[in-house]
Amino acid sequence: MIHIDDYINDFSLLFSNLTNLQPWNITDNLKEIIKKTILTLDDNYTIKDNVAIHKTATIENGVTIKSPAIIGENCYVGAHAYFREGVYLGNSVKIGPGCEIKNSIICSLTAVAHFNYIGNSIIGSNINFEAGSIAANHYNERAIKKISVLYNDEIIETGSEKFGSLVGDNSKIGANAVLSPGTILKKNTIVKRLELIEQVKG
Repeated sequence: MIHIDDYINDFSLLFSNLTNLQPWNITDNLKEIIKKTILTLDDNYTIKDNVAIHKTATIENGVTIKSPAIIGENCYVGAHAYFREGVYLGNSVKIGPGCEIKNSIICSLTAVAHFNYIGNSIIGSNINFEAGSIAANHYNERAIKKISVLYNDEIIETGSEKFGSLVGDNSKIGANAVLSPGTILKKNTIVKRLELIEQVKG
């Protein structure tokens, strides 16, 4: 059992009803989780068609936010970013121009530079993704698409064909690095520029 609080401080305080779920169970059901969370938000959010944007957030021109989504306090979303299939941003998250975020939770104080892709992932707090880095969520090249993860030297079968990464707090992801599907990174991990992380070989 992967305990997300071991990777992201106070995750269970943010999502108290998700503590018994594995990361891929959360991302597989994130659209419904976000819809339910929107019902608990206060009037500091502007809510329309299951998209909730905090009144202090900055959304630049050309941004596409597909329902459902929550954009937290003091967030910044750069021009032409694209959010789809359920996105949650904690407080003071920065998403740079041209990024695509799909079916993911990004916790407070994290910065995703520009031209990045993050798919079906849970990203902790105070993380920096340099430009062009990718959290991939699907094995296009494999005949068997189901994703496995490496945890405590054991391989866990997720049963899912779409799961990206669980990235612990304070990690740094270098420019043009790729996190392969099923990547699990501890707190304070540094991924070098152009590095490929592939923890379970096909």
